Parts: sequence; C-alpha cells; structure tokens
Amino acid sequence: MRSPDPLRNGVDNNRSPSAPRFHSTVAEHKLRRFNSLILVFRLTSFSFSLASSVFMLTTSRTSDSPHWHHYDTFRFVVAANAIVAVYSLFEMCASVWEISRGATLFPEVLQVWFDFGHDQVFAYLLLSASAAGTAMARTLKDMDTCTVSNSFCVQSDIAISLGYAAFLFLGFTSLLSGFRLVCFIINGSRFHL
Repeated sequence: MRSPDPLRNGVDNNRSPSAPRFHSTVAEHKLRRFNSLILVFRLTSFSFSLASSVFMLTTSRTSDSPHWHHYDTFRFVVAANAIVAVYSLFEMCASVWEISRGATLFPEVLQVWFDFGHDQVFAYLLLSASAAGTAMARTLKDMDTCTVSNSFCVQSDIAISLGYAAFLFLGFTSLLSGFRLVCFIINGSRFHL
C-alpha cells in the first residue's frame, strides 16, 4: 500500500531532479548583484597581480643595474603574482559565464569548493610572496644596493605593494566565496535567498 505522503524518504516524487528551483525576480537581482561584486573583486585582484608582475619584470633597464631574476625572492614574487593573474582571469571568465547564463561552469558543489579552496591557497601564496619580497627589499636597502640603483629598489617596492593590494582583494573574494560555501552546506544552494 502506498503512503499518501509525497515526500517519502526525503524525496519529492512529483518534482523531477532536473527541474530548476523557483527564484523570484528580487532573488535573481540579488544573485546577479552578488556575482557582479565577486567579478569586480576578481577583476581588481587580476589587475593588481598583473601590474605587480609587470613592474617586477621591468625593474632592470640597464645592464649595470641589478636584475630581478638574480634574487630567488623576487622570482617568487613574479611567479606568485603571475599565477594569481592567470587564476583570476579564469575565475573572471567563470563569473561572466555565471552572470550571463545563470549557471555555474562546473557542477555547483564542485564550483563552490573549487572557488573557496583556490581563493584561500592563492591568497596565502600572494601574502607569503609579498612578505618575502618585503624582507628582501629591506635587505637590499641595508646593503647599499639602493644607493647604486635607486630605480630598481623603487620599482621592486611598487611591485611588492601591488602584490599586497592583490592579496587584499583576493582576500575579499575569499570571504565571499566562503559565504557561498557556507550557504551551500547549510541550504544546499550557494545563496541564502
């Protein structure tokens, strides 16, 4: 004998698993605004990390000045910022896809964990590279390298500062992706709407 309750074992037999959830226009507007905010933070993080890499790569203009690739720490700064720039570019494309199509690039559960995990890892990578670059820049100033080639030191300081700014905006993005992850764990959806 069948139970009159349509929700047997927590499954709704009347609703197909592929049927989309109902969202009101207000919820859709909030969702689009939230995704746009994430896109702006990712764009800003991309811009700062790319600018940091470019500034560090162009520090040596003459043959007698120091070169960034002679220092392991500055190579780490360039590599970390370049990796974050590529990652941010990929995530910007994924955000544009989500805003325009209304669906995630990967399955939803994979997307929220991917975004949060990678945002965390790359934010810490940027922070460690910028901190190491700061220590090296301070060491170079103590060794009188900056008196011989002041432009090298100024540009490396600018590159390191841009790396810190990229870390800051990637940290904001990480907070938002963490919010999406918590909402997904609690509600089964990326948003609390």
